[in-house]
Amino acid sequence: MNLIKSLTQRVSLSHTATVLFAATAITGFAQTNAPVPVIQVQADKVTAKMPPTFYGLMTEEINFSYEGGLYGELIRNRAFKADAITQNLKANDYDPALHYPAKFAENVSPKFWKSIGGATLVLDTNTPLNEALNVSVKVDASSASKTSPAGVVNGGFWGIPTEPKTTYTVSFFAKAASGFTGPLTASIESTNGKVLASAVISGVTGEWKQFETTLKTQSGKPSKDNVFKLTTTAPGTIWLQEVSLFPPTYKNRPNGDRKDLSQLLADAQPKFLRFPGGNYVEGNDFVNRFNWKQMIGPVEQRPGHKSCWGYWSTDGFGLPEFLGWCQDIGMEPVLAVFAGYTLNRDHVTNSAALEPYVQEALEEIEYVTGDASTKWGAQRIKDGYPNPFPLNYVEVGNEDFFDRSGSYEWRFAQFFDAIRAKYPKLKIISTTAVKSRVADVIDDHTYVNETAMEAQAFKYDARDRSNPTKVFVGEWATQPSSPTPTMAGALGDAAWMCCLERNADVVVMHCYAPLFVNVSKLAGPDRSMQWNYNLIGYDALNSYGSPAYYAQKMFSLHMGDEVVAISAQNLPVRSAPAGRNGGTREVKSLFYSATRDSASGKLIVKIVNSADTAQPVTIDISGVKSVAAKGTATVLKAASRTETNDLKNPQHLVPVTEKIKQLGTNFTRTFPPCSITVLELQAK
Repeated sequence: MNLIKSLTQRVSLSHTATVLFAATAITGFAQTNAPVPVIQVQADKVTAKMPPTFYGLMTEEINFSYEGGLYGELIRNRAFKADAITQNLKANDYDPALHYPAKFAENVSPKFWKSIGGATLVLDTNTPLNEALNVSVKVDASSASKTSPAGVVNGGFWGIPTEPKTTYTVSFFAKAASGFTGPLTASIESTNGKVLASAVISGVTGEWKQFETTLKTQSGKPSKDNVFKLTTTAPGTIWLQEVSLFPPTYKNRPNGDRKDLSQLLADAQPKFLRFPGGNYVEGNDFVNRFNWKQMIGPVEQRPGHKSCWGYWSTDGFGLPEFLGWCQDIGMEPVLAVFAGYTLNRDHVTNSAALEPYVQEALEEIEYVTGDASTKWGAQRIKDGYPNPFPLNYVEVGNEDFFDRSGSYEWRFAQFFDAIRAKYPKLKIISTTAVKSRVADVIDDHTYVNETAMEAQAFKYDARDRSNPTKVFVGEWATQPSSPTPTMAGALGDAAWMCCLERNADVVVMHCYAPLFVNVSKLAGPDRSMQWNYNLIGYDALNSYGSPAYYAQKMFSLHMGDEVVAISAQNLPVRSAPAGRNGGTREVKSLFYSATRDSASGKLIVKIVNSADTAQPVTIDISGVKSVAAKGTATVLKAASRTETNDLKNPQHLVPVTEKIKQLGTNFTRTFPPCSITVLELQAK
């Protein structure tokens, strides 16, 4: 039991400190025929200041991240405009200013809505609510009677979720043909016909009017097997638009966010949000880019647009809502601006054509940061956010390395010069290398499998420190896994995060992507998933964090404010799949980083064992005199790298905290297979 004896080794301390280690509990022994790895931590040698916004989030509308995800709206196709995606339209049938066809074929009924009681539903572009919502649904309820209510039914995003004793908010715009006396009934009902909550609405007339009411459920069980109905027992014809149903939202913000998803994010304490994308900022074409000016103000004044991932965005989750999200969670915005290039590789061809988009970006920055004396700051205040938001980073475009024309060089320069002139303190992020200007930061994206991620877990150690441009790893993930990562993904992620932490002098921020996936329908037509490795999964009612989410949370909550020197000897290797062509290759299986909290003296050493066997490791700490023998360990581990979490077992793999003993400034500890841990030690 020589390893146990080594745990009692002590040296004297020079100052009082609390030490935090990422290590694992002593659960077994590896083979003894290989030299024991040694991790050397120089606790008094600071190599960098840890950026305060190091851990953050990246987001875009993909996998029904907002529509049917974070955004609280429960009605699908509430503005009846999703059909704009599927209609076989000619060029002159489409109004690019309004993002909607100017006319429809006759007898087109709205997607995701059904009739009840013999009613007929037809999209009507001759009876618009306004210029933005330039279509309505005409409901012919002439068959309605007291014994057979007629109207419309919506099934939400693969179900309408309900909780017992909960109040839901209903709102809609309606008008009626002459002779209709109403009233209307709004209800939530189970799919087998049980009424869970209902309310009667009177006062529908021949003019458009907004109606609001509440629906309160009684006792019962949580369920997503429900629908929303809007019906009448009085014969007649009515028109509807912007039909909305909201549950209670996170921090009760109007037009706000889903509570469980918001809480998962808040628990991980992210420090920034990169938005609105990703591909979402570019759009498939110029008409469908992230046009922020059409995503502010009242939601009924927002026309919506086609998402680049194949479904309709109502844009109820627009620029104000991104800022509200930052406010709710306590994140700093990192704003990406449209840069004149779209996903179909169309781009502006000269400076004059680009200039309107440059001005649009400057105005968007003003919306985020301006006070009441500015035009767009005043608009933000009108939209419900009186205080300017802190903004330190602006990203010009997204993944412009796909632009084979080379136009990003001069496009970036034009944005750079304009932003730097008006907002000299902002740091400007490029999305690929440029020569004519020195970008403050470059956005570096990494999507590779576990083997490749572990193989590049020392990538930035060799980066030229004289390069003035810092690195923002704005999108990264270990792949493949579906719909959310297994423990293998979490191990690859943790190895990569060790690399990022060690190199925080050049890597200023990073964020996993994508963030969300609706797992309701993973394949086939109208599928809910477009990207198959995502941090957090959910359906209409429930949600879960993947093992990769918990790895992120562990790293984020144990960060420190200074990076300290760390090195290793005798690093072990494991055999791993070589790639698509088959075979195996040897990759390192032990990864590490070290930071400390300068105020308290806490030292944080993160160690990841990605091997399928336990691994003893000697940890040698210099720069301190002694460490208390007792501490605590927080461990994320799995019996197999294929294990994961899902809706049925949302907490199958979660970190567990336990008390540990026999620690010191030099000790040997055995790390379980497939493990990530945070060890906390008290020192004097």
